[in-house]
Amino acid sequence: MTIDWPHFTWASALLGGLLIGLASAALILYSHKIAGISGILGEALRLHSSDRAWRIAFIAGLLLAPSLYYVFNALPAIHIDTPVPLLVLSGLLVGFGTRLGSGCTSGHGVCGLAQNSPRSWAAVLTFMLVAAATVYLMRHVLGGAV
Repeated sequence: MTIDWPHFTWASALLGGLLIGLASAALILYSHKIAGISGILGEALRLHSSDRAWRIAFIAGLLLAPSLYYVFNALPAIHIDTPVPLLVLSGLLVGFGTRLGSGCTSGHGVCGLAQNSPRSWAAVLTFMLVAAATVYLMRHVLGGAV
C-alpha cells in the first residue's frame, strides 16, 4: 500500500488529525471514556455490558463515515499487493499486540499520550520501534519480496 502523493494535501491531514483529537477530547471530557477502538469494540461485544449502546453507536460512526465521505467525493482506488494469508497473519498479530499492550494505537497514542500516561508512552514507543523494525526487515533484509 502506498500514499497517493500527487493528491495528498497537508490541509486534509491536518483537518483529519484535528477531528480525531476533538472527538477524543469530547469523549473523555463529557463521558470520561477513552477513545480506544479495541476497548470500545471489546466491550460492545460483551453480552452483559452496561454501556453497550454508546459503544455500538461509536463503532457505527466509524463504519458509516466512509459512506458519508462517498456522498461528496469519489472513494480512492484501493490496491493491495500483499497476499491474503499475510494480511490475515498481520491482523492476528495486531490483535495479539493489542491484548498484550492493553490497548491500541488510538487508545494509547491519541488518548494516553495526551494524559501523559507512562504505560501509553511505553506502548507507543514499542509500537513505533516494532513498526520501524518490521519495515526494515521487510524492505531491506527480505528485499521487499513479500
